[in-house]
Amino acid sequence: MPPELAGAVERVFGERADLARRYAEHLATSAVERGLVGPREVGRIWERHVLNCAVVGELLPQGAAVVDVGSGAGLPGLCLALARPDAAVVLVEPLERRMTWLREVVDDLALPVAVVRGRAEEVAGTGRVPPADVVTARAVAPLERLARWCLPLLRPGGALLALKGRTAAEELAAARPVLRRLGAVSEEVVTAGAGVVPGPTTIVRATVGPGRGPAGSRGRRTGSGRAGRG
Repeated sequence: MPPELAGAVERVFGERADLARRYAEHLATSAVERGLVGPREVGRIWERHVLNCAVVGELLPQGAAVVDVGSGAGLPGLCLALARPDAAVVLVEPLERRMTWLREVVDDLALPVAVVRGRAEEVAGTGRVPPADVVTARAVAPLERLARWCLPLLRPGGALLALKGRTAAEELAAARPVLRRLGAVSEEVVTAGAGVVPGPTTIVRATVGPGRGPAGSRGRRTGSGRAGRG
């Protein structure tokens, strides 16, 4: 870990800082060996990945039910489970090799996190995942497609938090009509981690209305689209 980030790690993870370090070791070793993380990312695991994702915990309501779609190497889902132990986190991942790795890491860290194999559009409304207060996604798909997959997983009043970086405003402008058709009542670009990490995380937040109906009842997507990272 870069020494200049030690304070941020303690601030974000608190008593779970040691577990966060173990998770980062998994990312830098077995995740690279299995092709979940690129070798060039090892030197920036903390700044670009772990902390970048964990600060999104600022946006979670207390005791939130969180579904992380296309979880891959647990980004941001496992980071949020570590930073926000009050949250109930479910990781949804379609690829078996990634799902297997996620379960191994969850077991090693003894985290109360569920790992479900499948695509978002396959699990919405099936009871395989609980209706979510928050659905998260990072590097999964353009926002327009992501909305079709993720909004049906939300309970009324819930929110999609899509980590988008520099493309956030552009993607939101393009996707706003789709978001509204799927029941979103507000959409905005927000940031997390200001004053904590060197570069705050940019997120699109789309909130569905309180009268939207049960999760999975609107916007179900058919076909073979993917909710993972390939």
